[in-house]
Amino acid sequence: MQEGIILDLGPFEVMQARFSGAAVQTHPDTLLLPGLINAHIHLELSHLGFLARRQQRPATFTGWIEEMLRERERHGATGSQVTAAAREVLARQHRDGVIALADIGNTDTCLEIQPGFPGVVQSYLELLGLSRAAAERSLAVLAGQDDSRMCTAHAPYSTHRQLIVALKERARRLGHRFPIHVAEPAVEEELVCHGRGEIADFLRRRGFWDGSFQPAGIDNAGSVQYLDQLGVLDSDTLCVHCVHVREEAIQIMARQQVRICLCPGSNRFLGVGKAPVADFLAAGLLPALGTDSLTSNPEVSLWREMHILRQDHPAISDRNIVAMATLGGARALGLEQDYGTLEPGRRAAVLAIAAGEVHDGDQVYPFLTDGRQKQITWM
Repeated sequence: MQEGIILDLGPFEVMQARFSGAAVQTHPDTLLLPGLINAHIHLELSHLGFLARRQQRPATFTGWIEEMLRERERHGATGSQVTAAAREVLARQHRDGVIALADIGNTDTCLEIQPGFPGVVQSYLELLGLSRAAAERSLAVLAGQDDSRMCTAHAPYSTHRQLIVALKERARRLGHRFPIHVAEPAVEEELVCHGRGEIADFLRRRGFWDGSFQPAGIDNAGSVQYLDQLGVLDSDTLCVHCVHVREEAIQIMARQQVRICLCPGSNRFLGVGKAPVADFLAAGLLPALGTDSLTSNPEVSLWREMHILRQDHPAISDRNIVAMATLGGARALGLEQDYGTLEPGRRAAVLAIAAGEVHDGDQVYPFLTDGRQKQITWM
């Protein structure tokens, strides 16, 4: 390694002969791994972590949203408490082996805390509003943003189609990723297909429903088909969660080469189901992994996400699971030229993981996905 870049890899004797004057660091009984990449987190919600630390699972998806919004109003969306909690979680991410992450927020909290982070923080301002009036307000906010501020949409069930399209067109113009929550709860499908159901009722109760929502109008279609109708799916679109997607939707995602981020820990806590991971892999789509926020996940650790994925999908190889937390994440965020693998030309964001109990190659990937706390040193 030189000036933060990997020059070469190989057996010690070969490297010593080629780089005879180089300083040597010795890491006995360790595994070397690329830095992990958390492709979906909401740092600004970290002060509400008590919501996911409780033992009881939310009764409904919209019930969880209502409680989260109520507690956010009670405890504040900005301020010193919010900033301190977000800063601590960001620092903990790096201590836990994360070199890059995509943070989604409705405020500028992450912009305040990301200076000094020894990696990459992609901070997105998330806009939403399903009614026409709410969408117009968000469009006005969008118009006031500097081009340096990356912006994105929340979800099909919360964001007017006009706003989704405007946000995607801006992302295309500026050349950045477009993360959006897709097919997280089963009840999302009834809204995007037919404009009714639990989410529509929730929006009516809160005064956010004005009847202007235009569903896909296709039986058994879901959010993927809806977004495809809007023309916003491409290789820069990052679909987060993707729990309730059928074969036709996966074919669309593969054809459009969309990026996928799975959040198994959050999905487990909210009880929304399990994503069809094997089908994604069979379609040539390597997902990324994300932790989501502490409001829907009791622990924001990619090591835990890998372990939950292993528990929920025992047929998926441990090697593929580790690839999701590294290379999959790098591709999802457009960082694969710098991160995600250990090879010449990549940035030297290398984890040295204590692994004295690993005695042969077959034990490496099961060790990395076993869910136990890892002793990590950044090289």
